[in-house]
Amino acid sequence: MVQQLLDDLIERGLEPAQPMLIVQEGSKALRKAIRKTFGEQSPVQRCQLHKRRNVKELLPKEYQRSADQRIKAAYGMKDYEPAKAQLEKTVEWLEGINPSAAASLREGLEETLTLHRLGIPGELRKSLSSTNLIESALSVASDVANKVKRWRAGDMRLRWIAAGLLAAEKQFRRLRGYKLMPKLIAALGSSAIAGESQVA
Repeated sequence: MVQQLLDDLIERGLEPAQPMLIVQEGSKALRKAIRKTFGEQSPVQRCQLHKRRNVKELLPKEYQRSADQRIKAAYGMKDYEPAKAQLEKTVEWLEGINPSAAASLREGLEETLTLHRLGIPGELRKSLSSTNLIESALSVASDVANKVKRWRAGDMRLRWIAAGLLAAEKQFRRLRGYKLMPKLIAALGSSAIAGESQVA
């Protein structure tokens, strides 16, 4: 199903060879399909908010706030190396509290820092470090579709989803940090070149 979605996007004109930043939550099926479809030339940014939430849910209540503050502080750091070091220290700290929470933070840790590694500055990094942008649009589309009380033909569902996304579009605003997009484009180009040299 996930692979079919990506294949459909390509049929509609998405160019898989064009380096792009892919922001996703922790779905392993989606990650596998992304790797198969786009290879390694398009870096993946794992959603930091999902990661924080997943770790928090595994902890006893008395440790949740402290753990979340540690992780949030790491993601708020300017540079990649200090942020990674802080997350690794947090993993060690969590090992003594709940090994499952530690494993959750460790899993995909590197990909939660992709924008740090690419050197993307504050506001743009904050905008692109979670899946909130698409989830907000889908929430509006869902609210519109929920007004339907009786579904008929299959294409009716598609029409209502389209209507919901058009309604969401009216609420779109400029991306915070949009003026820094040239830095992201340049970083993606460098990332793709680095990936090609590693393969060679």
